[in-house]
Order: sequence, then C-alpha cells, then structure tokens
Amino acid sequence: MARARRHETLRPRSEIDMTPLMDLTFLLLIVFMIAAPLLEYAVDVSPPRMDARQPEDEKNLVVSMNAEGRLFVGKEPVTLGELRLRLAALCRDEPDLAVFIRADENRPYGEVIAIMRTVRKAGLENVSLVTQAEDD
Repeated sequence: MARARRHETLRPRSEIDMTPLMDLTFLLLIVFMIAAPLLEYAVDVSPPRMDARQPEDEKNLVVSMNAEGRLFVGKEPVTLGELRLRLAALCRDEPDLAVFIRADENRPYGEVIAIMRTVRKAGLENVSLVTQAEDD
C-alpha cells in the first residue's frame, strides 16, 4: 500500500497552471489600453471646439501645429518646406491619402491656411481640420 502512494507522488504532472499566464495577459491588456490613447497624439495641441463627425478612413496623416507655431508630422518636427516635400512624396505613393490638420486654437488663421495651401500644392486633395467635441 505504501508503494502505491509512492508511485503517485513521483508521477509527473501533465497540466500547466494557467493562472499566472492569464494574470500577465490581463495586465498587458490594461497597460496597452491606457497607453494607446496617449500615443495617438504625441504633440500637445488644443484644437478649437466644434461638433463634427468622426473620420471614417483609417488611411490618414496627421499634421500638427503646437502653441509655439512648430509643425509636426506625427511626432517628427518639420518646416513648411519639408512638409511640402514629404507630402509630395506621399502623394505619389498614395494619392487618396487623407491629411488631418491639428492646430492649437490660439494660432492665427493665416498659419492654418498656409498649411492647407502647402498640402494642396503637394497634390493632396483630402484635407480636414481636427477639432475637439463641444461641451454641452
């Protein structure tokens, strides 16, 4: 009888404890859920408030102008001339690319129009302005 118990205790387990793996999976999911919105707009800009519909197309490029008037394509700073060259190159590859302009609400109207003019001169026609939702 003692011999039978000894064989049971020495037999290897073929099961894996999944609890630590599930804990890790949920922890990573929570971290990415919190970090993803922060990575979307890396440049600190406060666009003006206005109710508008959300863009439907996922294929787009965000051009941002911060409160100091510096331009960014995604997270990378550019000048107006560099922006035109970069957009012209993108236009050759993807002619239906949508360009979203995010400008700080305190920037002069003429500067935002200059960005729009540069986008048009680069050959891209789909240009939109990004705003924040209005408070009721």
